[in-house]
Amino acid sequence: MEQIMNFPVILGLCALIFLWASARLGVFVRGRMRTVEPSELDEFGTVLGATLTLLGLLIGFTFSMAISRYDQRKNLEEAEANAIGTEFLRAGLLPAADATKVRALLHTYYEQRILFYTTRDSDKLREVNAQSAQLQGELWAAVIAPAASVSTPTIALAVAGMNDVLNAQGYTQAAWWNRIPRAAWILMLSIAVCCHLLIGFGVRDRRAELPLLLALPLVMSISFFLIADIDSPRGGFAFSPRTCTPLPTP
Repeated sequence: MEQIMNFPVILGLCALIFLWASARLGVFVRGRMRTVEPSELDEFGTVLGATLTLLGLLIGFTFSMAISRYDQRKNLEEAEANAIGTEFLRAGLLPAADATKVRALLHTYYEQRILFYTTRDSDKLREVNAQSAQLQGELWAAVIAPAASVSTPTIALAVAGMNDVLNAQGYTQAAWWNRIPRAAWILMLSIAVCCHLLIGFGVRDRRAELPLLLALPLVMSISFFLIADIDSPRGGFAFSPRTCTPLPTP
């Protein structure tokens, strides 16, 4: 489930085929059953309307979840960039030799963080994460060394700024892992299948069968595609390489 969520186009196409097949199955079941009495049609319409309403609410809530997670990732990415830029300036509060070292490390770290946001290759991503973790240790050691030898408020400010840089990476990583729960997808897709079975079962006009059995699966598959696209940080049409302002050369 997690893998297909990273490919919204494939998800949309699979949903279109599967939901259309569910509707056709409903037509098949209706053809095998006895004639439905008019009094039963009213009860059937009530069940179908309630199921479609529930599905619409679930799609709306899930779409809202995807949008909120997208905004959170975007805001935390901006906060991380600001934290790195601020610490680059605060590094000037350190002794000259330490400031030069910290700024050189920050410059390299900044480039690795850009790669984290722009790469789609899983092997490259593991390499970037390993390099970032190593640089974080070097950055922390670079600011702790002068703070341990000379403790002043200005050096403490540089240390606090570095702490913000390291924390920002953890926050952004957690936001990228915070996807729509698998249970929510399963529930939404299950109710969608039930809706299409009921719609296929309720089709009485053979001339309207084709548009009726194609329209709703198409609309639902587009909705699922859009939700998965927004909820996928590294895939789909919502993903685009970031254009970032480079740090000054140390």
